[in-house]
Amino acid sequence: MQRKADAPDRLRPGEASDSDIADSVPLRPMAPLLSERFGLSEEQVAPYGRYKAKLTPAGMDALAERPRGKLVLVTAISPTPAGEGKTTTSIGLADALVRLGASALACLREPSLGPCFGMKGGATGGGWAQLAPMADINLHFNGDLHAITVANNLLAAMLDNHLYWHKGEIDPATITWRRAMDLNDRALRAIDLDVGRGIRRAGGFDITAASEIMALFCLAENQEDLERRLGDIVVARRRDGGVVAARDLGAPGALAALLMDALRPNAVQTLEGNPALVHGGPFANIAHGCNTVVATRTALALADVVVTEAGFGADLGAMKFLDIKCRQSGLRPHAAVLVCTARALKLHGGVALEDLSRPNVAAVRAGGANLARHIANLRLFGLAPVVAINHFVADDAAELAAIEELAVAQGAQAVVASHWADGGAGAEALARAVLDRLDADPPEIQMLYPNEMPLVDKLRAIATRIYGAKDIDLGEAAARQLADFERAGYGQLPVCVAKTQYSFSADPRALGAPTGHMLPVREARLSAGAGFVVAICGDIMTMPGLPRRPAALDVGIRDGRVVGVF
Repeated sequence: MQRKADAPDRLRPGEASDSDIADSVPLRPMAPLLSERFGLSEEQVAPYGRYKAKLTPAGMDALAERPRGKLVLVTAISPTPAGEGKTTTSIGLADALVRLGASALACLREPSLGPCFGMKGGATGGGWAQLAPMADINLHFNGDLHAITVANNLLAAMLDNHLYWHKGEIDPATITWRRAMDLNDRALRAIDLDVGRGIRRAGGFDITAASEIMALFCLAENQEDLERRLGDIVVARRRDGGVVAARDLGAPGALAALLMDALRPNAVQTLEGNPALVHGGPFANIAHGCNTVVATRTALALADVVVTEAGFGADLGAMKFLDIKCRQSGLRPHAAVLVCTARALKLHGGVALEDLSRPNVAAVRAGGANLARHIANLRLFGLAPVVAINHFVADDAAELAAIEELAVAQGAQAVVASHWADGGAGAEALARAVLDRLDADPPEIQMLYPNEMPLVDKLRAIATRIYGAKDIDLGEAAARQLADFERAGYGQLPVCVAKTQYSFSADPRALGAPTGHMLPVREARLSAGAGFVVAICGDIMTMPGLPRRPAALDVGIRDGRVVGVF
């Protein structure tokens, strides 16, 4: 059911909660909606309740011969506590494209329970640019993240079981495989494991969204490729120095069985009744921050225009989308949207959080250095982004005009969009700008470095060309690990940088567009199944902790429905 922006009974964002807004809209059963929009039959859709579904193998097979649509990448400036609204913009843009008559589909990531109960909150948009059913998507959503968690931990259990029964074959000190849980829990970062038979070893947990199984799940082309990647996971070394892979433990079959249903894309809808695919959820500050290749290809077979997003700022999510997902899959975006807000630019320009309500054009201009850096970075890959100014109701007109001037000075088009308050109607100007890009010749996407470049040099290229760093500060352990990966035959893999999302540097306090800093690399991890090497920089943690006041304190049940998840 598509809602008009001027509907008299429409709740106003800010005055009503996102959950109240979502509950005010009658949803459509998913199977008939997918049939109406995309011609999918009952055999091609597996309902999960009335308002969620997964595509069946028959549905996936039926799409194989369809022509492919065009891909639009949505990214953002460096995130701030003021909020940028990348997911909200992706949803609003998809709704606006449909309003203009396009066959369009949003294809996004699944939320992790860690942020839902931690600081960031959920990941279904906000205001009148939301996905629904919101609570279902934010909590447990069709069991996908649970399946990934269990698969990760089954491999850990099989590894320790092998260590128990075949004592002496594997060097316990070389085990790199960690357990996972889809919650923030700092107490589990490092644990002591008693395997039995006198074997003790160090272990720990990562959050599921940072796990290698999440990453490879999102990069797999199909069930066969998923099982191959699962077998490629390197978990330890033998006493003779050879690698121990998951296939050496006989694990891939069981892991693939756990993930079989999870690999099928999930379908939900926007508040305007437009279908959306939501599938996979790797973090961008640790992993590669993109939804699954399977869902992206499925969406491109269903719709003429697919709107997808990459997590956090363009220096992390968009960079990894292009450098890892596109490099591996061959997918290429036809257009890019770079989201910013006046509030966020003021923070990057030095304004304190409590002073953001005051107009400050000078601070917007100062913070514009962050926007300019992201525009320049996207141009390195061959993309000329449309800048989407996500409109807040209290925004000052002079500040918005300053942002447009900043974008134009960088050779970019800027469009103000009010989808949070007005739904798809508020993003129609942005949708027209995107359609103009899609009518033009596709950009020639350039990779940042060749596959054959040494791992250290790949890392240095990212640090100096994307982050504005002077160089990398490579710790002894990280240098030794990178050299070891190359000797083992993994030097051709791309590098995935794990660092703070708040800055181009590894210091979250260094806002704006810092230059001349060193990127400290303390550790390197091999994700052979995912097909990349992770460089862990600065103080970034692969298992986050809860903030002083976690969002879990606001979550509960009222009148039979979940409230407080935002």
